[in-house]
Amino acid sequence: MLHPVSIYCVLSTLLCMWALCNTQSDSSTPAIQLRLAGEKKKPHEGRVEVLYNGEWGTVCDDDFSIYAARVVCRELGFVDAESWSPSAKYGRGEGQIWLDNVHCSGGEKSLAQCESNGFGVSDCKHSEDVGVVCNRKRIPGFKFIWNQANSEQGLTVQVEDVRIRATYSHRKRVPITEGFLEVKDGGRWRQICNEEWTEMNSRVICGMHGFPGEKRFNTRPYKLLAKRRKKNYWGFSVNCTGNEANLSDCKLGREIELKGNSTCGKGMPVVVSCVPGRAFAPSVSIGFRKAYRVEQPLVRLKGGAMIGEGRVEVLKNGEWGTVCDDSWNIQAATVVCRELGFGSAKEALTSARLGQGIGPVHMNEVECSGFEKSLTECRFNRDALGCSHEEDAAVICNVPAMGFHNRLRLNGGRNPYEGRVEVLAERNGSLVWGTVCSDSWGTMEAMVVCRQLGLGFASHAFQETWYWQGDSSADALVMSGVRCSGTELTLDQCLHHGKYIHCAKGGGRFAAGVSCTRTAPDLVLSAQVVEQTSYLEDRPMYALQCAQEENCLSSSADKTDSSSYRRLLRFSSQIHNNGLADFRPRAAQHSWIWHECHRHYHSMEVFTHYDLLSLNGTKVAEGHKASFCLEDTHCDEGIQKTYECVNFGAQGITVGCWDTYRHDIDCQWIDITDVKPGDYILRVVINPNYEVAESDYTNNIMKCRCRYDGQRIWTYNCRTGGSMSSEAEEMFPGLLTNQLSHSKIRF
Repeated sequence: MLHPVSIYCVLSTLLCMWALCNTQSDSSTPAIQLRLAGEKKKPHEGRVEVLYNGEWGTVCDDDFSIYAARVVCRELGFVDAESWSPSAKYGRGEGQIWLDNVHCSGGEKSLAQCESNGFGVSDCKHSEDVGVVCNRKRIPGFKFIWNQANSEQGLTVQVEDVRIRATYSHRKRVPITEGFLEVKDGGRWRQICNEEWTEMNSRVICGMHGFPGEKRFNTRPYKLLAKRRKKNYWGFSVNCTGNEANLSDCKLGREIELKGNSTCGKGMPVVVSCVPGRAFAPSVSIGFRKAYRVEQPLVRLKGGAMIGEGRVEVLKNGEWGTVCDDSWNIQAATVVCRELGFGSAKEALTSARLGQGIGPVHMNEVECSGFEKSLTECRFNRDALGCSHEEDAAVICNVPAMGFHNRLRLNGGRNPYEGRVEVLAERNGSLVWGTVCSDSWGTMEAMVVCRQLGLGFASHAFQETWYWQGDSSADALVMSGVRCSGTELTLDQCLHHGKYIHCAKGGGRFAAGVSCTRTAPDLVLSAQVVEQTSYLEDRPMYALQCAQEENCLSSSADKTDSSSYRRLLRFSSQIHNNGLADFRPRAAQHSWIWHECHRHYHSMEVFTHYDLLSLNGTKVAEGHKASFCLEDTHCDEGIQKTYECVNFGAQGITVGCWDTYRHDIDCQWIDITDVKPGDYILRVVINPNYEVAESDYTNNIMKCRCRYDGQRIWTYNCRTGGSMSSEAEEMFPGLLTNQLSHSKIRF
């Protein structure tokens, strides 16, 4: 005989189940459940399937809209929809097509409330099954219907949030690498019982929090803490294989009967301990990190605005190359991320989403289990025939929460991407907001600000911000003398003055400012074209008057007469824009400088810089090239030219196009009249003063070996910066970085 209390519990449970099944619907709306299913699905995307009258069916794409997708996503517990896909993108479903010609306003609480032909009334085929992509973020407090996806795929973990909660003694450490694991469900943080917890589960938790792996820890203090703490366990176990990118990709385990603290009778709350990557190791170990010799990596990321994202490049036979996106997936992307000291991958990007690389395509059809130590251990097809750089693979990795964005802000701008830079600094024992001196403030410093705030690349660096109304309480200068290399994660990692602020300009209207952008150009000089077109020409001074006026000759030319000759090393420059945004001169069109002798406008006074160096790096001759006509000379197939210089037209280089400065135009040379025969290095640098922000400056520099016998010159072994291994580039000192001064170069 059942006890009355037991009967009451059973009735309560049945009532709750009935309420859940009728969640977000009223009495006049048919009770349905939704799930996302299909091929290549993730927990937040897939084919829309509806449970009606005990049978799962699909939805036709006729008249479906983003408003209907929003209703679907919210009914599933996601905050919103990102997109929807027609024509069975996630594969064809089976059984009934329950809904057709669905019309939603977006405000409905259930898909069943939207107008349609009625349940089961459809003239569609399963080739028209609709799919949706939801925002990953969960609705706070949303109660999930746990039996809604009793499908062949099994139910994945569905919670609002996941965190590692550090003990009180470790709360101030950044990043938090160890602590009790808590999940947020129904608006409350809960622990998970560790009775069925595995190392693979911990590996996934560490990965999603930006750490490459898990490690062992001392359980004793956590047992003592757990005894004293009030527990609130989550009602399920978790089954991860270890190569999931997120806990939401793991399968939900068995349901655990909740009986207060006795829920986990043989265990305690789960504790996770993670190993941080070298770039994020706690600050106490900085002194030790310097003792390590950094080994040449086999894999790197290029072209990304934020740390932990970029185009994937692999080193093979001393040369860097890219990875073709055929079969590129989240497992392979996660191997790359963990190898580089980040967590699991957020996204595996295809189609050169983070810009096109240069050089060979080293890997194709990569297949990883997810547990490889390096991408080079994965199976792949060495034959990359048919793969172009338009198919370069990229990744976005999970990185630890460092709180960098909380120590910096932009104020007064027209949008969140621009404004006066205000930093949080310690003054007289308290933290105050203040401004930054704009002396020497430039693109590199602006790049670091935009990265720290998670706003992408810098588009402009401002040395005057009087037109932006910042926070008046933050007018005081708190930082000066800032100089960045561009690779720093925060502004305070850059060189800057200490306690004693010195600012010749003063603050106020001269405080530093930035504007940021999600995409940037990437100029790359063709080394092959330079090598193939270089030659010597002896040219009389009377034919070089305009070039001399523009400082394109060596200083000794000032003392020679018009009948003498200058010996010029000439070559062509073919400059590609491989980035994701057009390259535009920083100066506005009205401020370009007219040069009467050549009869053209200069949009950038120093666009490229040419040097001839001795083998030990000493400069023996130099030249420079103003951007007198920056335009689209040629473009890749299917891309329209945008920039043309004639009739004072707009100057720039479109993405996928290139500008060619031919060898036979003025200033496209180095004056080597005073150079003695011998072996030299030819160096070409584009955008040498970093006037325009780019996604990658290392490929702006190119070097060649030269042999000059007094009459002829041989140019060979031309290399673009960053294209070779560090060992191969030892013959070219300084090739890896563009180390020219920020200040304008004088001749």
